[in-house]
Amino acid sequence: MTDRPYSSLVELTGLHFTYGQAEVLSGINMRFGRGQVVAVMGASGSGKTTVLRLIGGQLRPSVGSVVVDGAAVETRDRDGLYALRRRMGMLFQFGALFTDMTVFENVAFPLREHTDLPEEIIRDLVLMKLNAVGLRGAYGLRPSQISGGMARRVALARAIALDPQIIMYDEPFAGLDPISLGITANLIRSLNDALCATSILVTHEVDESFAIADYVYFISKGTVAAEGTPAELRATKDPFVRQFIDASPDGPVAFHYPARNYQADLGLAP
Repeated sequence: MTDRPYSSLVELTGLHFTYGQAEVLSGINMRFGRGQVVAVMGASGSGKTTVLRLIGGQLRPSVGSVVVDGAAVETRDRDGLYALRRRMGMLFQFGALFTDMTVFENVAFPLREHTDLPEEIIRDLVLMKLNAVGLRGAYGLRPSQISGGMARRVALARAIALDPQIIMYDEPFAGLDPISLGITANLIRSLNDALCATSILVTHEVDESFAIADYVYFISKGTVAAEGTPAELRATKDPFVRQFIDASPDGPVAFHYPARNYQADLGLAP
């Protein structure tokens, strides 16, 4: 990581997103710098994954704008969105590998879909990506023949197959054992630096994310509740951030879902 200044590759400005009658995001402002790893954290249901889908153009904001490399995502037509997504890599939660394909075929898939490269070049590129995640020797295996942590690394190799400018991760650490978790975190950082990419990391995992991130946003109730460098957030006294970092059951994020009077539910007089 470095302390050099960053220019923004992705900017979310005055962003509102409503799903049905529910406002998921309310006035979000975020900046993702070129070359940065940026973590987006918060409780389940806070709108983190919605941010990724807005950046990728799967959703369009109700109000506000998503700008990638100087151009608004929401104004792009189908061809424009297709071109944009070719510059993005996505690591889905739990990997989402094609179970009937080998490791090699999974990584080759985006290259075959989005390029006209000859098979010998595709072969070399796939083996290079697999080597980068330590799994060149597993190229002939199927997802059912490797561990969950290895499958996540294959998914990461697939996500970077086209050397994307932006890499988005949706809960990349979910379900991993401590060794696989550490390996995955280090890979996210090293691959981001090798590709000179911008990585956007949606996660609940505090320690690993803080170890590799340049900047962190905390989302709560559809707004940015706190932001800063990992060092700044570890030092903060903000009650929401402290509850999240310290994994405390008591704080702004309530244990009980809002309910009416308990005695009334039991049919007792108040």
